[in-house]
Amino acid sequence: MTWFFKLGIIDGPLPLVIWGLTIVGVVVLLIRRPTPAWLWRVIGALALGIGGGVALVLWANATDAFGGQLPFACTFWVPAGFAGTLIGIVSLWERRAWRRIVAVLVVILALLSTTLGVNAAFGINKTVGSMFGISTEERFDGLPTPGPTQVADGPLYKTWTPPEDMPKTGKTWLLSGKQAIPSSGRFTPRDATIYVPPAALTKDPPRLPLVVMMMGYPGNPDPSFIASALDRLAEKNKGLAPIVIVADQLGNENQDPVCAKSDKYGDVPAYFNKDIPDYATNKLPVLLDHKYWTIMGYSNGGACAFTWATHHPDIWGNVIGISSDEFPGIEWIDGAVKTIFNGDKAAFEANKATAGIAENQGKFAGHLAIFTVGEKDAAFLPGVEMNKKQAEEAGFTTTFHVVPGADHLASALNGGIPFAMELLYKHLGLSAP
Repeated sequence: MTWFFKLGIIDGPLPLVIWGLTIVGVVVLLIRRPTPAWLWRVIGALALGIGGGVALVLWANATDAFGGQLPFACTFWVPAGFAGTLIGIVSLWERRAWRRIVAVLVVILALLSTTLGVNAAFGINKTVGSMFGISTEERFDGLPTPGPTQVADGPLYKTWTPPEDMPKTGKTWLLSGKQAIPSSGRFTPRDATIYVPPAALTKDPPRLPLVVMMMGYPGNPDPSFIASALDRLAEKNKGLAPIVIVADQLGNENQDPVCAKSDKYGDVPAYFNKDIPDYATNKLPVLLDHKYWTIMGYSNGGACAFTWATHHPDIWGNVIGISSDEFPGIEWIDGAVKTIFNGDKAAFEANKATAGIAENQGKFAGHLAIFTVGEKDAAFLPGVEMNKKQAEEAGFTTTFHVVPGADHLASALNGGIPFAMELLYKHLGLSAP
């Protein structure tokens, strides 16, 4: 079944086939001798479907029910999907058996079409597997690890000479089984994934910078966005790129531990600030100087990244936030205080980046902080600006970038990651300043 979970659901043939079959099925149901009763059923289905779909989209946008404005394409997919589904439902009372069978198929296809259309509008889940939280990556078998004293004698863009047989692109793997990153604090993460650049796939790899990345909520530890960006940069820079661990800060896509240690979810910070660093140090060919280590996140993951970068400046030399939440738990403050911190508001405040900055004053010189946000992401832009301001005042070397035309979804990732990575390359000596 692996082939099925690898099927593309944004730009592959699968959605086109489903959408085409849905249209054909609806047309077949509408081609018949009209009767007054049938006409009223069809008109009612269209009115209720389109009207209800439009009302749902307007309500969602007015209340920010999904954390911001829905993609514009949803104003088509939701009403059209509802209308198609109801056309199928009202056709279940047709006299001919074959038309009733078509009606059942149309209901199923219309629901699938709506799901695929809305998913394509969001652009985050690219495959069947990612939609259901199932990784299709091969299992990681390990990499050759250079000796502990091997360090860069200068910027890698100057000192590294790639061998002729170096692969043209990097590899992504699933860190599972014996290669899984163990969690020491009762937190049960989903398996992390890893991106390894071409330079690390050679016989004598150089030690490379480390990036630990988190996706958003809901979301999966999906390496596809950062892997594609780094493959493009590696192609222009002797196969060089950071080794990237995309790890899970949620436990499952339907919970938000707000980057904290709690009785309910376990010790999430220990997993990211102890277990992952130990794993990288012992099993991966990464540079051991932590000025080459970066914590990075998108949306919910961005809040965790900034929080841990400020609480652990000895571990994370740099931080990148892509359309970050302003602070962990911002979408459900009262619920987070009650559920995660047992009603202790002071503990909730101590989990913010502001507390880390206050605790570690004067320790952020030379630390790079990059924040990006979509131009059309009105709900998140003020919070990202606030993070940038806090980082700047704390002493980080800070860059703030608004991605032209981007919202909070795939366009934010596709625009923010390449921008941030180009700056990080220069900072880490992977490309010329």
